[in-house]
Amino acid sequence: MEQYEKKKTELSETETEIQKMIEERHLKIQEMKDSVELSRADTDREKSDSVQVFTALIRSVEEGLAQLLDLLEEKQKTTEEKAEVDITLDPDTANPFLILSDDGKQVYYGKSQNLPDNPERFSKTACVLGKQSISAGKIYFEVEVKNKSKWELGVARGSINRKEPISPRLETGPWILMLRNGGDYKANGVLLSLKSKPQKVGVFVDYEEGVVSFYDVDAAALIYSFTGCNFTEKLFPIFGPCSDDRAPLIITPVSK
Repeated sequence: MEQYEKKKTELSETETEIQKMIEERHLKIQEMKDSVELSRADTDREKSDSVQVFTALIRSVEEGLAQLLDLLEEKQKTTEEKAEVDITLDPDTANPFLILSDDGKQVYYGKSQNLPDNPERFSKTACVLGKQSISAGKIYFEVEVKNKSKWELGVARGSINRKEPISPRLETGPWILMLRNGGDYKANGVLLSLKSKPQKVGVFVDYEEGVVSFYDVDAAALIYSFTGCNFTEKLFPIFGPCSDDRAPLIITPVSK
């Protein structure tokens, strides 16, 4: 009996120790859970802080870029205003199929006219040059091209062959932007992808820098730039209304 009581006491003590171990284990598990929750909270806080910092950084970059674009746009606008030239069409260079307005500001494709075949006149290509030329400095002019499915516009050397079909080349020109099939825009053969269809095109030339740029005036967006050109003689604006329709190309006052 005494041995039984002793064994019972030992079992009771063992049970107490086991219960204590279980409680300690539960406490340890709870501490681990609390630690995990705290770590998760710290991680979430760090994520939130990082997102805020990154968002602020992006906003700062975007604001800086917007300011830079505004500055460049203002600088470009100032340059264009200084380079603005009042262009009129030269009837002595017009292909016989081209009809010019009396004020020399509009041209469209019509019926062939009986005109003298002077050396200045285009015979094989439906083009006409502007009277004004550039051999130094800058020029800028704007042309309305709406309601047309086909046109050509740019600048050409004064020595361009008027009696053969035009073949644009980067080295020798003419440097032109063209529309084909109502939606295919090309710059000397380079196919362009435009977000919108220009209704008015601005043409900018910097003779010394060898640059010819085309702009979508209404969208205030650059369409294309020829750079690194080597100009060695007078350049003239060149206009090709093409034969697909009778809507005119119109030289307009520069937008302010």
